[in-house]
This record gives sequence, structure tokens and C-alpha cells, in this order.
Amino acid sequence: MRRRERYKRLIMFLASVSIVAIQAGAFAYAWFHEYHVKEIIGRRYGYWGHWALIVLYALMVILISKLFSAFKVGYQRVLDVLLSQIFSVLLVNIVAYLQLALIGRWRFLQYVEPMMRVTAFNLAAVILWVFFMRLIYSWIYPPHEVLLIYGKFSPKALIKKMESRKDKYLISGTICLQEGVERIKEEILKYQAIVIGDIPSHERNIFLKYCFENNKRCYCQPKISDIMIMSSEKIHMFDTPLLLFRNCGLTVEKQVIKRIFDIICSVVMFVILSPVFLLIAVLIKAYDGGPVFYKQERLTKDGKVFMVYKFRSMRVDSEKQGARLAMKGDSRVTPVGKVLRNIHFDELPQLLNIIKGDMSLVGPRPERPEIAAEYAKEIPEFSYRLKVKAGLTGYAQVYGKYNTTPYDKLKLDLTYIENYSFVLDLQLIATTIKILFQKENTEGVEQWQKTAASGKTEVHTVSENPVSSKEKGASTKIQGTAQKKTANTEKQATAQRKTANTEKQGTPQRKNASTKKQGTAQNKSVNRKKQKRSSYGK
Repeated sequence: MRRRERYKRLIMFLASVSIVAIQAGAFAYAWFHEYHVKEIIGRRYGYWGHWALIVLYALMVILISKLFSAFKVGYQRVLDVLLSQIFSVLLVNIVAYLQLALIGRWRFLQYVEPMMRVTAFNLAAVILWVFFMRLIYSWIYPPHEVLLIYGKFSPKALIKKMESRKDKYLISGTICLQEGVERIKEEILKYQAIVIGDIPSHERNIFLKYCFENNKRCYCQPKISDIMIMSSEKIHMFDTPLLLFRNCGLTVEKQVIKRIFDIICSVVMFVILSPVFLLIAVLIKAYDGGPVFYKQERLTKDGKVFMVYKFRSMRVDSEKQGARLAMKGDSRVTPVGKVLRNIHFDELPQLLNIIKGDMSLVGPRPERPEIAAEYAKEIPEFSYRLKVKAGLTGYAQVYGKYNTTPYDKLKLDLTYIENYSFVLDLQLIATTIKILFQKENTEGVEQWQKTAASGKTEVHTVSENPVSSKEKGASTKIQGTAQKKTANTEKQATAQRKTANTEKQGTPQRKNASTKKQGTAQNKSVNRKKQKRSSYGK
């Protein structure tokens, strides 16, 4: 298994080269047999002219596929890779057709049939490629047997997420930090990979070094400081390595480039989508006659409060009982609003906020002041997200969900802030198009929650026996351990109550005994004094 891991990157590289070559080959066939005619393209191309067009097409395939993360067959789910490949094929061929139309000075949609055939062939090719490479990847690299190390917080949420990717991870065992470092080290050697949950840094570093010593694959939940360290600049003071943390947000030149890009894109999108705006407005108005737009106070850079614009997706009186996030199956959401939320079109009026300068195309999700204040009570670092403008889309919106916990949301947004680049903005915008087709990203919080932080994480007490076991499922082990801990706690409490009652009952007896002892001592003292006096009298 470990020997095959060495060739993993090479295999995936060759697979990526093959699908790029197939698509470029289809374009080359259409160019030589359909388009390279003087009456169509306007002139005859030489040897280098042919290769320039074909290489340019291949470069577009590579760049746009990387933009959509279309080559990550082993990392992403099949559906994600499939959507990424489909969108990249469509975008590449649209750009290629526009390029040829400009060269040949065609009218709109003239000579489009050959490019449509190329698109159909490439779509079929990438779909087959995705499924074939997925089978090959699963055969060469089966899922790892994983040991999960957790601390005082319940690992159920992390286990649930990892079990949704059984093609990559098999949670074969769990063990609590309170079992002791040496006991956990013994368990680590029995597994192919280790997942280190949210545990103190000291113990985490011990396990990281131990995994490094023993060549064990290791996954680790990062802390806020880890994200800052990952994005630091590495410098050397002679022979001493240092990490530089600038901690100043975006530089001036990055802010200027980002603002220019925001204005151009938001104006173009607003013009193109204006018919969609009109249609949505008519549907909302026709349903209940209420207002089309919904204004609400939100936070942006440096804690500045602004009014965000959205299409109204709930009843007019939806917040008469106070502010709260949307729930799963929320009855306040209208039928029109349900559709808008599923495809994220309720956010489109925020293009106006971007044009005004309150928001950016990409950035942290703008939070309501009262909800952000609730989050800050539990997570004081939550305000770190306000080092940049709020965004229409963002790192947390793409890789998280509507009901993602505030702490995870903070880590995702900090990852964006600390690693910002113009290319990252383009990648997030491209990925946003893909998540429009994924319903799970719009799931609300639970019925009993007002905010995503309302659900308290379960805290574990000391366990007497190791939880790790390959024979039982991870969920069963956690539940059984929790029941044992509860039973032990109840037994201890019962014993303490019995001891307290015994002590209460024994207290009067001890008092009576001590009183009797004191009385006896006093009588003896009086008798001795009488004897002395009598002897003196003699």
C-alpha cells in the first residue's frame, strides 16, 4: 500500500494529461476537418498556426479545469468532480467558439454546429473518464483504516462527516485522550492513518511527532493559531528560521484590484440578470402581495453596520418573535422563497451592496449584529472575520453550509483572509456555480436552535476503559462509553449520598460520646480534688 502511495501523484498526473489530450484532440479534429476552410475562417493557417490554436485550447482546458478543481478525482466526491468537468468543458468550448468567431468574423451562432459536436464528445469523454478513474483510484488506493483521537468534546459530528466518505476513510477505532499518551501511542501503531480531533496543543504535538517517526498518515483539526502559522511568511535570520505574521489584512494593491474586479463583475452580472430580477420580483409580489426586497442590518469590514438587500423568502411577520436563523423545514419560508434559497438566488440583490462598496464578491458571510454578538460570547475571536469586507460568496459559503458551526466558519474565513489571492477569488466564484446544484449547502439549523452555536458540544468525563476497538462501529462505541460513564457517575453520586447520610446520622452520636467523655473527665477531676483536699486535711 505504501509503495503504491509513492506513485499516486504520477498516476493522477498521467490521468489528467490523458483527458486534456482527448479534449484537445477532439478540437483539433474539428479544426482541420470543419473550420480550416478559407470560406469559413477567412484565411489558411500554416503549421505553427495550427499548433498555436490547439495548444491554446489545451491550456484553456488545463486552467479552467484547475479553476473548477476538476482533476481532483480522489479528493472530491464523484458528483463534485463530474460537475466540475462538465462546467469546464462548457466554458472552454464557449470561449473557443468566441475565439474562432472573432478570427472568422462570423455572425452570432454561425458555424456553431461543429463546436457543439466537439462539446458533446468531450462531455461524454469526461463523464466516462471520471467514473473510470474513480474505479481505478478505489482499486489502487482503498480507504484507510483510521483511528480517531478525541478530547473532552464529542467526536460524533466529525465521525458523521468522515463516514459520508467511506470511499476514503474507515473509522475503525476511537480513543479518548484521557486514556493516556502511552496507551494511545500503542493504538496508533495498529492503524494505517490517524485523525487528531480538537485536543490540547501539547498532546497533539506529541502525536504528530510520533506519527512522523513511524511514517503514519495523519489528519488533524487545525486551531485558529494553526491557520495563521500556515499562512505566515518564512524568513531566515542568518541560521535561525523565523515566521513572519503581518496581521494587516489585505494590502492596498490587493484591495484596489479586488474593488475594480468587484465593480466590473457586479455591474455586468446585474445587467445580464436583470430579466431574472424582474421575474423573481413578479413571483414574490404575486404570492402574498408583500414587499419584494428585504433589508436587514449586517456587519462588514471593521464591524461597520450596513443594510443588506435580499429577495424576501419568508413571510412578512417572520421575525415578530426576534432574530433567529432559518431552521430545517422552516414554516416561515414561502414556496417561492424555498426555490430561491435552494438555488441561492435570494442573495442576488446583494450585487447592489457590492456596487455601493459595502460588500465584495468574495468574503466572509455578513452576520447580523445580534447573532454575531451571541457567537462572540462563546468565541471571542469571531470578530477576526471582519478584517475584510463581507462577501456574496466566500470560503465558508463554498466549503461550509448554512448551519456550519461558528467556530468552523471562523476557521474557514480565516483561511481565506490569510491566504487571499486574486486566483483564489476566481476559484471560489467558479466553485460557487457548482454548489448551486447542491441542496445540502442550504440546510438550516435544527428546530430547537436560534443560532448555529445553540447546540452545545457534548462533554465527556474520564473513561475507565479504552474506547478503541476494531470490532465495533465507532458510533456504537461512543454511545456505549457514554452510557458506562453515566452509570459510573450515578454510582459515585449514590455512594456519596449514602456516605453523607451516614455522616449526618453519626454526628449526634459522636457529639453524645464526646459529651459523655467530657463529663467523665470532669467527674474524675472533681474526685481527685476531693481526695487531695481530704489528704491535706489529714
